Amino acid sequence: MNADRAALTLAEKVLAILELGKKSATYKYALFTAILDLCIEKTSATGVPPTTLTTPELAENVIELYWPHALPYPDKGVLQQGGGKDEQAEIVGAIERFRLKRASASEDLLHRARVGHQRAWQQLARFVEWKLIEMPIPRLQVSGTGEDRFLYEYGWAQGITQGVVGAYQRGVPGEFDNRLLLRPGVAEGLLRLNGILRPVLRREWAVKVASMNGLPESRLEEFLFGASRIPLGEVRGPLAELQGGRCFYCEDALRGPTDVDHFIPWARYPDNGLDNLVVAHARCNNRKRDFLAAAEHVERWAARNAERANDIAQAAVDFTWERDAARSRSVAVATYSRLDEGAKVWIEGATLVGLEKTRVERALAGWG
Repeated sequence: MNADRAALTLAEKVLAILELGKKSATYKYALFTAILDLCIEKTSATGVPPTTLTTPELAENVIELYWPHALPYPDKGVLQQGGGKDEQAEIVGAIERFRLKRASASEDLLHRARVGHQRAWQQLARFVEWKLIEMPIPRLQVSGTGEDRFLYEYGWAQGITQGVVGAYQRGVPGEFDNRLLLRPGVAEGLLRLNGILRPVLRREWAVKVASMNGLPESRLEEFLFGASRIPLGEVRGPLAELQGGRCFYCEDALRGPTDVDHFIPWARYPDNGLDNLVVAHARCNNRKRDFLAAAEHVERWAARNAERANDIAQAAVDFTWERDAARSRSVAVATYSRLDEGAKVWIEGATLVGLEKTRVERALAGWG
């Protein structure tokens, strides 16, 4: 109960600082979402959340978040996300320029662009890291009464120069510390709040972008954050082969319309890694929706990923598709471990059953 109360107090503070950012660029939404994602990604195999994040990690995640935003919106072009009228956020502008110069249609997926243009990608990542160090990291915890470091501590002063950061990025010995030290209980609170905060963040972010660009809000959230923009059909074949040509959920032969589904739902964490993808009948996928799957599905999913790890790795190489098995497992552990015993999860059709937490924990522990 104390942990739940602490999480609610944390949520109130987070929503307050996001509200204060309504007249600024969208960096606060991006930075906070990146912090939330890293707390999930870096959860240990036993469910322990991280105590430290680094600025390079945050930069990578912020690029991932803004990557789809740097494509033209229909009849509008790349949407403005800066603090003033017709002003573009520098990070979004840098990603847009990278995409225009180096990301061909076949490299539209972020992973392919990163693999295909490693040097340019490193330059982009360093620029984004510098912008985060310069502005949003020191400003995220500022309210009307000053700075309240309730989320994290950091070791540099506001006004730090790009020269100092650039020297650190080149490996020049110095005293710059790239760590964010999470305050006690913050990572745990964020894991508990993920299902609440993530949709709020996406909604508020979309509202902000709609306001900046004079657009209706109805389709904007899907454009900015929707899973449907990723061409998952490319990997349908190898995934179906891994499953022996059977629907992952009902285990009947794959016939008729099929979907590539995110086993841990996209709404809870955006993981397009191959380990998190399964092929299912469209009817099964539509019924599962954004529910978490029951223990028997988790057992089969974890066993597939453990037993067919080499095949999944080869498919990732063949299709130049992202894959981080450790991250996908951490996301699953972080998600399921915060559920109460008996929480409702999906098993088939319109049927929800109580979570058998011990079975889930045992299955995930066997995937290592």
